[in-house]
Amino acid sequence: MFDRVIKGATIADGTGRRRFTGDIAIQDGMIREVGQVTAAARETIDADGLLVTPGFVDIHSHYDGQVSWDSQLAPSFWHGVTTTIMGNCGVGFAPARPDRRDWLIGLMEGVEDIPGAALADGISWEWETFPEYLDALTRRVFAMDVGAQIAHGAVRAYVMGERGARNEAASAEDVAAMGSVVAAAQAAGAFGCSTSRTIVHRAIDGEPVPGTFAAAAELEALARAVAGSGHGVLEVAPAGILGEDLLAPAAELGWMVEISAQTGCPITFLCGQNHRQPEYWRHQLAECARARAQGARVTPQVFARALGTMSSLASKMHPFIHTEIWAELGRLPFAERIARLVGDSSLRETMSTQGRNNIFAVDVDFLNRPETWASTFVVTDPPDYEPGPDASIYAIARRTGQDPRLAALEAMLADGGRTFLMHHGMGYAHGNLDAEREMLASPFTVIGGADGGAHVAIICDASMPSFLLTHWARDRARGERLPLEFLVKKQTQDTARLFGLNDRGILAPGMRADLNLIDHAGLRLTRPCLVHDLPTGAPRLMQIADGILATYVAGAPVRVRNDDTGARPGRLLRSGAS
Repeated sequence: MFDRVIKGATIADGTGRRRFTGDIAIQDGMIREVGQVTAAARETIDADGLLVTPGFVDIHSHYDGQVSWDSQLAPSFWHGVTTTIMGNCGVGFAPARPDRRDWLIGLMEGVEDIPGAALADGISWEWETFPEYLDALTRRVFAMDVGAQIAHGAVRAYVMGERGARNEAASAEDVAAMGSVVAAAQAAGAFGCSTSRTIVHRAIDGEPVPGTFAAAAELEALARAVAGSGHGVLEVAPAGILGEDLLAPAAELGWMVEISAQTGCPITFLCGQNHRQPEYWRHQLAECARARAQGARVTPQVFARALGTMSSLASKMHPFIHTEIWAELGRLPFAERIARLVGDSSLRETMSTQGRNNIFAVDVDFLNRPETWASTFVVTDPPDYEPGPDASIYAIARRTGQDPRLAALEAMLADGGRTFLMHHGMGYAHGNLDAEREMLASPFTVIGGADGGAHVAIICDASMPSFLLTHWARDRARGERLPLEFLVKKQTQDTARLFGLNDRGILAPGMRADLNLIDHAGLRLTRPCLVHDLPTGAPRLMQIADGILATYVAGAPVRVRNDDTGARPGRLLRSGAS
């Protein structure tokens, strides 16, 4: 007798082949049969008209600190993710000498915008080395499986101390020691090593992530340590990713191809369309295809939609946060501040002139321009992640004869000051997501960049799995969609195989029973909202997807409709384990 049989489902099995109607039998956390199941089961689920997919494998999250206090791992939990890989972008919490803990928190806070006080309060610090970090996580349970990469920033500071933290050049001895630390991490089960090269990634003290300017010999040592283990990848947040350095992308791709070819190490790097080089991604994809033909294993990691940064007047950062009037109103309760602004048009006009052009009031020259408002929109319910240009704050301002800052302020005052604006950044060009579609459609890319656990108060992109199945497979009105079967494969088998997870990602006998039961016609992303559930009560954005009827991890239901069942079958994964 099987533990559970799902009957009459529409199955998209993760291989990319055409969906079919069939049954799935589950026993002891594994899939035992797919097709027509006649044997009895302790539980039989009628899935007529429902879609079944493998559990989604998210290879780009930042739950490195959150795993210390949170077993659910939301928002990813609410979007069918059953396996996540953390430790991306060169930042993490191991190895960590005791006197470096606060520094690592500041590094994560600056790069990934996770409140430092929440991290300080929530992290248990049961480790110093990376193998000890994995041992500590082995003692915990989760709603999904978790794998970890070792972060270059932490390794550099561990080996070189303050010299490494301040990006001083590494000696040959330093390089050898870093290679040894990564090799030990790989032997313990790390899924590879990550590094950040973009100057946009900075610690809370303004210092770029350790390793940002690392020489080729240092990067090669990391890659050789990964390749020597026989498993894992080198993940890269490359220089120039946001258009901050126009010469960097070519150089970055050059060293990645060369080092991969020399060492045999698989390398994956964040790849997207930025507004300063809007067509360069085409060259990157073409070069990666050519490199593959010559033996290099370099895989672009692309986004499912534009990088969407959000703010409301209730957020910790918004265009008016530093204005004199907002500061003057700061002594009032939030509701009274909003009421004063709503009731006084002259106050609104004056405050708007004190605001910034950039949605977050960030002093980055190429972002802080009036045209930023042409890519900024009011967040609707459900959110529109591919809005037309006529809906932008800039277009609204032109129609009403207002300064864009005033139009933005008046939009943000709706719903008691809690209406969000979203700036559609990298990936949204020419008023559409055509470039994103082409990147997604490439057979040489994988889906990444969801950033679950990071940028918690300004970005909520962990909903990307649900977005792929709604916008790209079903709803897109401004251009071609993509086949549902292809999109399922893209975030299950493809992501799993890149990281050597060969026991999951497809629905077939002998595979792990990680799967989602979905009402595809009713699948809907909700509007993100702020919740205050981090340690110390710090806020973060949360978004769920209605229509995922159940998520199973190792055969156990962790979510049923919009309820967390409390089941925690997820465990730490160790790469290379037999």
